[in-house]
Amino acid sequence: MLTSVVAGFFASAVLIIAIGAQNAFVLRQGLRREHVVAVVLVCALSDLFLILAGIGGLGAVVTARPDAVTVIKWVGAAFLITYAGMAARRALRPAGLKAADRAPATLRATLLTCLALTYLNPHVYLDTVLLLGSVAQQHPHRWLFGAGAAAASLVWFTALGAGAHRLAPLLARPSAWRVLDGLIAVVMLAVAAMLLLG
Repeated sequence: MLTSVVAGFFASAVLIIAIGAQNAFVLRQGLRREHVVAVVLVCALSDLFLILAGIGGLGAVVTARPDAVTVIKWVGAAFLITYAGMAARRALRPAGLKAADRAPATLRATLLTCLALTYLNPHVYLDTVLLLGSVAQQHPHRWLFGAGAAAASLVWFTALGAGAHRLAPLLARPSAWRVLDGLIAVVMLAVAAMLLLG
């Protein structure tokens, strides 16, 4: 039983701890110390919901419909390319991030952005519903595997949101954001290419 929990934790951690739109957003919110708890909860609960959906069989249903997978791939690739373009533009005109640089966003606007970055990103579905859902089926205690996977998500987003302020001195420099946004753009384009060519 414990083996399934640990396997789920590490499988999820490997997929989550990658530079992407959702992680960058949580990092920015943590640096601003703005609605961090709400953002972390939305991200972690969304992962829990999607992981459970994958384990419950949604991944198999989606996989059985090639036309649905094709639509997800094309819409997802378009989303990722758009986000990569935005990150590349920020990398070309970098600016340091300081908490006082802009007026605070409302909780509603923040949560809507967080939900969009979560549910409009096809990589989230590929990782949680399809990949983790199918790996969980290979474990004798698939729901415990899912619990471990969800725990990894909660730990990661909590650490990222709560620990972001420690990176504030580094990320106040435009050069640091140039590197981060450049990496985000490259990763998003790579994922889009994998979606379209896979």
